[in-house]
Amino acid sequence: MTDITDASHVVTTHPLDPLSAAEISAASALVRSSQGFPQAARFVSIERQEPSKEELEAFATGAEIERRAFLVIRDVVGARTLEGVVSLSSSSVLSVSHIPDVQPGLLFEDFLAVEELVRNDARWQDAMRKRGVTKFDHVMIEPWPCAYLGEEDSPTRRLNRPLSYVRYSEDENAYAHPVDNLTVLVDLDSREVLEVVDLGVVPVPGRPAEFWTPEEIANPDNIPTFPGARTDLKALEITQPDGPSFTVNGNEVSWQKWNFRVGFTPREGLVLHQLGYDDKGRRRSIAHRISLSEMVVPYADTAPNQIRKAVFDGGEDGLGKNANSLVLGCDCVGEIFYFDVALTDSAGTGESVKNAICLHEEDAGVMWKHTDLRTGRSIVRRSRRLVISQFMTLANYDYGFYWYLYQDGTIECEVKLTGIMSMGAFAEGEIPRHGARIAPGLYAPHHQHFFNARLDMAVDGPRNTVVEVDSRSLPVGPENPYGNAWETVSTKLTKESEAGRDLDFASARSWKIVNTDSVNVAGDPVSYKVMPGENAHHLLHDDAPVLQRAGFLKHQLWVTKFDASERFAAGDYPYQSPGGEGLPKYVAQDRSLENEDVVLWYTFGVHHITRTEDWPVMPVHRTGFSLKPSGFFDGNPALDLPESTSDHCAHHPETVHDGHIHPGH
Repeated sequence: MTDITDASHVVTTHPLDPLSAAEISAASALVRSSQGFPQAARFVSIERQEPSKEELEAFATGAEIERRAFLVIRDVVGARTLEGVVSLSSSSVLSVSHIPDVQPGLLFEDFLAVEELVRNDARWQDAMRKRGVTKFDHVMIEPWPCAYLGEEDSPTRRLNRPLSYVRYSEDENAYAHPVDNLTVLVDLDSREVLEVVDLGVVPVPGRPAEFWTPEEIANPDNIPTFPGARTDLKALEITQPDGPSFTVNGNEVSWQKWNFRVGFTPREGLVLHQLGYDDKGRRRSIAHRISLSEMVVPYADTAPNQIRKAVFDGGEDGLGKNANSLVLGCDCVGEIFYFDVALTDSAGTGESVKNAICLHEEDAGVMWKHTDLRTGRSIVRRSRRLVISQFMTLANYDYGFYWYLYQDGTIECEVKLTGIMSMGAFAEGEIPRHGARIAPGLYAPHHQHFFNARLDMAVDGPRNTVVEVDSRSLPVGPENPYGNAWETVSTKLTKESEAGRDLDFASARSWKIVNTDSVNVAGDPVSYKVMPGENAHHLLHDDAPVLQRAGFLKHQLWVTKFDASERFAAGDYPYQSPGGEGLPKYVAQDRSLENEDVVLWYTFGVHHITRTEDWPVMPVHRTGFSLKPSGFFDGNPALDLPESTSDHCAHHPETVHDGHIHPGH
């Protein structure tokens, strides 16, 4: 990559392309050189400021678009959070403003600084010696956001409450050895340990729980223990001898009849822009921008080391900032195309993450099939899907964020949860009330994982209306004499005060995004629908601090009128926020939603009652939802799929059914 120090020399192919490492460095240099800028400031994030929809329309007609960068900065000396906007096109600073009473997300350097500060603190060392730990070189101190339980946690100071785990060697699984009843408070700006509170010794669990190598899992002291790696797996090869069916031009992807752009931000991670589908030679828009806007993981435990566990992995750290560098043959298989991304370090220097986003195709089973039992005629077409994915690791947990595009126009969002549970210790004779016992003295607290997807839809154009669809049984009577009849009832969501909606299993509730100005072959308005998948309701009390901060958990679906400044379900700065920001604040404006540019926010979650099978590393758990065409096409859009020609598919001249031989097709 060319090192461009002058932003005016940066050349990009599209206004939606993420910033390069060179552009990030150029943006920070511009801000740092501006008058009065605090030289000791740390750069939290630097990303492309997305062009407006009006600018993108102008760009499509040949207009030049100013390329801007948006910066979040922490002035550690002045204890201020700053936002900056610079023009990379003109090498100028457009604005630097102070955002009062907020704290930005964690910096990479915070993790190293907190560990060193705590490890060298005499009070913490004394507490560790009481627990039989005398060597501190391998002890793991893990920074955790402070959360907000009361005014002592207000964002006037930038606080962190790290947890301690014992490692007896450099690469041991420290989560098997949590240090309980010991709390620490750190000021991230001043780099000092404010307090260490020892609430009494709970023995550190001693059993190892390794999983990296076959030799480790064969250790008889390990929990669990196996004889070694399995030896009965045969090779399974996934090949595409003719190459992939997709094409990539910069960040633009075309596959089958789909066309879209791949984006990325430090906070959201993977973003998809301008999704459209070629329907009989006409490109039809489906969504302007889709992403995961936020996630939060509230724990159910009241123990001193657990009560503050409610991390907003997006806003308090970053789904993109913690992106993995993916490895061919492990995270993705087949013919892979990787996108690199660029992030900033705290000094404002752009750094590339190689292979952060994976693009590949997968066989997805049967798309459609029918066998005529009278004639024996049978036909089947297999489905293929395009996979756009990213993995991130934040401390103990790993999350995979997947968007699937199908040949029938379906969009599916899937989150894969894996990694290591955040553990606790308990004293002999106790039974943990809020978690599952995993090993002697070791338990895994119950918790929930919630995600919110921001869906800026554009179904056949920017003006849409959201309709709630319930299926209801008709009362028994002349219109339903045998009690089997039901009908669908559609309700428009016409304003924001009406558009906080909940799942209803009894009515098979879903929601449609309708374009009343575009009709299908039957004369009905075209639409896409939100189809719920696995989900969970929060178990927080109405006045729980976590629920005040994560107000988006109050409903599974929210609808707002588009506002470019409303990007995150929990607001711009959830770190130490007392709450009230994000979706509850957005919908308080009570804007009209009928035939408007609307944004859907869908909340989905996992209710994690922990289990021994999740230890020491958790098998992938999948959750998500889908967006399915509902009257958008005039028929099955995958009717034109070709017959499968793989050598692994049988092509017999005859078909056997019910023991009889019929002509094959």
